[in-house]
Amino acid sequence: MTGTLTAVAALFARDARIAIRIGGVAKYTTVETLEKIPRGIELVAHGISGHGSIPLKSNAIVHLADAVAKVGKWRPEVRFNETTGTYFRGLASISPPEVARHYRDVLSTDPKVRAAADDWLFENEPLHSSMLRTSVSPNIITGGYRSNVIPSEAKATLDVRALPDEDPAKFLEQVKNVVDDPAIDVHFTAQNVRPASAFDARLDSEPYKVLEAAAKRIYDTITVPTMQTGATDMAPLRAKGVQCFGIGAAIDMEDGPKGYGMHSDQERLLESELHRFVRYNYEVVLDLARAK
Repeated sequence: MTGTLTAVAALFARDARIAIRIGGVAKYTTVETLEKIPRGIELVAHGISGHGSIPLKSNAIVHLADAVAKVGKWRPEVRFNETTGTYFRGLASISPPEVARHYRDVLSTDPKVRAAADDWLFENEPLHSSMLRTSVSPNIITGGYRSNVIPSEAKATLDVRALPDEDPAKFLEQVKNVVDDPAIDVHFTAQNVRPASAFDARLDSEPYKVLEAAAKRIYDTITVPTMQTGATDMAPLRAKGVQCFGIGAAIDMEDGPKGYGMHSDQERLLESELHRFVRYNYEVVLDLARAK
């Protein structure tokens, strides 16, 4: 068992991607070396029930709507780790000057420069904005059962994707401060929580070098490590000290904003990129078999 847990594992995740295409051309390839940790937070508003013909200041839905709006507008602080710092520096080295500037600026220690770059990424590249911080997305709202009844309770569920080193208790307090409403109860949901890993998979390891070399041959691009914004089954392995690397077929950067991205109504993958990914896997397996 000890040998298994300390071994290097090269895995691929369904939600990972190996190459990023822009305008139909692969611009760079990625290997996931770290991932965010999913958590759920519920906002539960409590008020006085009554008849809808008599509006009340305590209306739970009004309080909940205000709380959700506050959280939706809030962006937690920008923080980098080894993977994300390397990722944005890598993108800056290959991107057009007008875009590279934003990648460099978000790494700046000047708060104003960083904030401007952060705003640009949030507006134009939400995937990259999520990689900068622990993210929060209000995804479910429930409340009320008749149009003429003011409900005594309304609830919203927030999807939180935490940076690996995020302190859950401190973050929950931050959310409570953002909501700032005594009528709202803020708590974590009872969902299963994947264990966080305090370390990035090693970029100087033999598996990473094999993945990098195969990507160069198949996609003819540079490779940069990335932090997965979603969650994978690699989390419990990483928590045991296993070196894990996430890969996946190429995606188009334009797909997400158009509604073709992950978990959208029209999630898609090009057939040609599926074939290319199969070839990539084949060459990686061959190279790993040759490795020491």
